[in-house]
Amino acid sequence: MLWPRWIWLRALGLIFLSAFYSLAFQITGLIGPRGILPAGEYLTEVHRAFGAPKALWFAPTLFWISATDSALLAVTLLGAAASVLLVINVAPRLCIAVAGVCFLSFTGAAQDFASYQSDGMLLEAAFISLFLAPRGLRPRLGAADPPSRLAIFLLVFEWFRIYFESGVVKILSGDPQWRSLTAMDHYYENGPLPSFVGWYVQELLPHGFHAFTVVITFVFELAIVWFGLLPRRFRLVCFFLVTPFQALIILTANYAFLNYLVLFLGVLLLDDRFLRLPVPATEPKAPSWSARIALGFILYAGIVLAPGISQRLPRPLLWPAIAIEPFRIANRYGLFAVMTTERYEIELQGSRDGVRWTPYPFRYKPQDPVQAPGIYAPYQPRFEWNLWFASLGDWRAYPWVVRTELRLLEGSPAVLRLFAGDPFAGVPPRWVRAVKWQYWFTTPEEKRATGAWWKREELGLYAPELHIGIQGIEMVGPAP
Repeated sequence: MLWPRWIWLRALGLIFLSAFYSLAFQITGLIGPRGILPAGEYLTEVHRAFGAPKALWFAPTLFWISATDSALLAVTLLGAAASVLLVINVAPRLCIAVAGVCFLSFTGAAQDFASYQSDGMLLEAAFISLFLAPRGLRPRLGAADPPSRLAIFLLVFEWFRIYFESGVVKILSGDPQWRSLTAMDHYYENGPLPSFVGWYVQELLPHGFHAFTVVITFVFELAIVWFGLLPRRFRLVCFFLVTPFQALIILTANYAFLNYLVLFLGVLLLDDRFLRLPVPATEPKAPSWSARIALGFILYAGIVLAPGISQRLPRPLLWPAIAIEPFRIANRYGLFAVMTTERYEIELQGSRDGVRWTPYPFRYKPQDPVQAPGIYAPYQPRFEWNLWFASLGDWRAYPWVVRTELRLLEGSPAVLRLFAGDPFAGVPPRWVRAVKWQYWFTTPEEKRATGAWWKREELGLYAPELHIGIQGIEMVGPAP
């Protein structure tokens, strides 16, 4: 397993690099002092609520030391540097530790902007990989420090859980779309960031194809992934089935680094004999007792947290998993339990007179109907992702949307950088509002006639309209 380990660790470095690269352009706008959800304010509230020792455990982050813009960027760049060194195979164990701590620092302070399962997937994979990576400054293939079979199993088990638990939650949710085989009919237009490939798949292929993909999804998630836990021949078959499956998901949607992580975890289903690359002779090496205890703890937590199990266990049996929950190194997975039936978009608009409104342009979200949806993954625009989630609920459950309005009235440079541009050229508007739209893919006939990929309809205000008046910032009219 020397070469599969080598490939996986290089991929892990690239995935970390994609995460930190994305944050480098966003972190100050998301959680900086003039960002939407300032980390410093959050950590102060955590400290006030829990006291020092418990607060440090509840929010494990280096930003307790400082949460200035410079500190946020320094931790991000440190994580990116460690990622690059991991890719070129310099001190892999140390680099995984540094990148993991830097990314944990973000998730521990980012609040709503780090609520994705993919963040937990990356942190869990990184923690287990600490026990997989070879020691040394330049270990090359690491023949002197062969991979731990237990660590490989835990990584494959994470890969298995991501698939299998996603299948389980679809059944447990009772979503009628999965039962009626219609879940994929509008999946390609209703996800967080659609791609142009998804438009072609949805609009040019019949319902029969989409119903077939529902069946295939269940077959992969509930049956084929078990092959990954079986003897070698089954694992190889499994790899060649799931790899194209993940590649197609990457082409038809933008789920940041999630699918790349799952894709490369699958490399651990292979072995040196299959890859037919030169391998020096090695002796099997048992992990230390400390490694066995740590990995066994993760295995236990992953099992008891599984959907359908955690709800049936006495709470004391869950305490070990609850205790490490802030570190997100053992997680419950389950993607697309319920499919969204409509696509909504929240558009932030500003005005100088309260009559003529100008939208703030997004970089990646659907906005201009004639602009083709792109392929951006593994880049993750967290602000735009969060707006998609917020559009599915009431603004009161997503108060950060109103905080965004406040920052736009202030003209916060960090928040403005989250958009494609500043339509007010550095002079903030006096009115800001959030408008809700509904979007649909155009039909092939509509696209030929208009050149548009989308059609849309304005539904009204999503959140309160704010205005800078004589007495400061005030709400205009009743809240929606």
